[in-house]
Amino acid sequence: VQLQASGGGLVQAGGSLRLSCAASGLTFDKFVIGWVRQAAGKEREGVSCISSSDSNRYYSDSVKGRFTISSHNAKNTVYLQMNNLKPEDTAVYYCVAERLDPRSVAESGTYYYTIRTCQLGTFASWGQGTLVTVSS
Repeated sequence: VQLQASGGGLVQAGGSLRLSCAASGLTFDKFVIGWVRQAAGKEREGVSCISSSDSNRYYSDSVKGRFTISSHNAKNTVYLQMNNLKPEDTAVYYCVAERLDPRSVAESGTYYYTIRTCQLGTFASWGQGTLVTVSS
């Protein structure tokens, strides 16, 4: 599995950025794909995830209402549209992927599997990070 993230940069508070993650080496609709961020001196945070098979989405409370995750299945690409950015959004953003576990999905459904995976950050595949810097 290879994950290629792009789209980071420097933006002023209140501005927008769109991150892209191009995935290869996987069956796109058999995975949860998302974004985990790491800010200096802070714990890693699962920001947003999507299961491309049925478009179940998860957002952390810190980004809910400002960020939108989407997928273009034909392009094997996941996007994170980030609006109304705040200085506290400054971090390295990693594109991540985890295979949908059939047994877990059968027990609790794709939606809860997506949430748990994103919250726990239990992803087997990580791309290189892209730096997002939000100035005040």
